[in-house]
Amino acid sequence: MKNKVLVVAVHPDDETLGCGGTLLKHKSKGDEIHWLICTTIDKKHSYYETREKEIEEVSKLYSFDSVHNLRLKTMQVDEYSVSELIGKISKIISEVQPNIIYLPFKGDVHSDHRKIFEASFSCTKSFRYQFIKKIYMMEVLSETEFAPSTKEDSFIPNVFVDISSYMDKKIEFMNIFKSEMAEHPFPRSERNLKALAILRGATCGCEYAESFVLLKEIL
Repeated sequence: MKNKVLVVAVHPDDETLGCGGTLLKHKSKGDEIHWLICTTIDKKHSYYETREKEIEEVSKLYSFDSVHNLRLKTMQVDEYSVSELIGKISKIISEVQPNIIYLPFKGDVHSDHRKIFEASFSCTKSFRYQFIKKIYMMEVLSETEFAPSTKEDSFIPNVFVDISSYMDKKIEFMNIFKSEMAEHPFPRSERNLKALAILRGATCGCEYAESFVLLKEIL
């Protein structure tokens, strides 16, 4: 059975940071992959046109089966009510009907991430969205590792995906988002992307891996 996968990216590049290799692995197996981008920068911003071109280029490289953009105001998701966000996200989930969903981590330090997680997870109730069978939270460099060091906010992965064959592509795709990458010790650097993937790979016995928290699985 082929899967229909939806990644909920609060900001464009979160999909690549959090599950880029995993998405490529899904695609190689014949699964459908769908991209929901939640936020955008203001059209008046000098980088707006460049960002739109970056999104288009990345979309083509992944060969996404569909791309959806809510165009919420980045850094200002708190301005939207949870019910409004649920309505927007639910519409896309109902349209795509994924059986696998990747969400931001609930403890991410960025308020946009936390708000989108809350709204997205509300759109996964099994009695309303019976097609959803697996829900994961992903690990996004520069957000997840800065969550408070408390038990309830710590990212404790329980699913690991070997992305050794896709690590180079993950880095290639991230470098398309030129304004989001910089040299170490900046969190989003080639060195740090590899370091995290090496650490997760060592945990599961492979060269490079991405890790997730499985929230729900219906068999």
